[in-house]
Amino acid sequence: MTDFIQIRETAEKLADAARAAILPHFRAATLLAENKDPDDFDPVTVADKAAEQAMRAVLADLRPEDGILGEEFGEQAGTSGLTWVLDPIDGTRGFVSGTPTWGVLIAVSDKTGPVFGIVDQPYIGERFIGGGGVAEMTGPMGTRALKARGPRGLSEATVFTTFPEVGTDIERQAFHAVAQNARLTRYGCDCYAYALLAAGQVDLVIEAGLNAYDIQAPIAVIEAAGGIVTDWQGGPAHQGGRALAAANSEIHAETLAILQAQL
Repeated sequence: MTDFIQIRETAEKLADAARAAILPHFRAATLLAENKDPDDFDPVTVADKAAEQAMRAVLADLRPEDGILGEEFGEQAGTSGLTWVLDPIDGTRGFVSGTPTWGVLIAVSDKTGPVFGIVDQPYIGERFIGGGGVAEMTGPMGTRALKARGPRGLSEATVFTTFPEVGTDIERQAFHAVAQNARLTRYGCDCYAYALLAAGQVDLVIEAGLNAYDIQAPIAVIEAAGGIVTDWQGGPAHQGGRALAAANSEIHAETLAILQAQL
């Protein structure tokens, strides 16, 4: 049985270590970004690398038997059946732009997928936690429970995605088929949009082209808050690709039908 008390304690130490590594670089005039994609702009900074190294150091000390999958330094095998899935800065484009919508993603997964997750926004000081019977956020206003919104029709919904392009042409068309029926569509929040869904502020997040480290922590937090996350076929999303995060099963079903009709 997973010891969620120890898992949470360790995960919060990872988040604290990542905060300490990242914040000195945020909005720093000397910050430089390397480009990981010659065909596009996929930045990585010293803050991304330092944060993942700091988290890996905590795990080496406290949970050496667990595996690790990190965006910057790849996969490390473990023996416990648990894997820590780390994205040190989800939303590096936002980070280098100075917007406080990026976040640190920490998930713990077993063979079925994520069982615990944290979405942490160091600059604002907000931390969203889900798993092991816990669904809560801490921040400038204190600590409160996370609970996703109740049912409402798509015509009353707020939907998020990070990039207007979404993914391929077909994926973009499918997203906009949903968006044109929603009350409000917003762009550009990266992982923070998933945190807002878990906090009951928005109804849907729809994305494509994700990696496992982009989505596993949001899945754990959203599911703990009563929401649902699947791929665009209604199956598991924890390996990445296309993701549909919804506040409840009703709006998930309505949205899924629109997406599938476009594919």
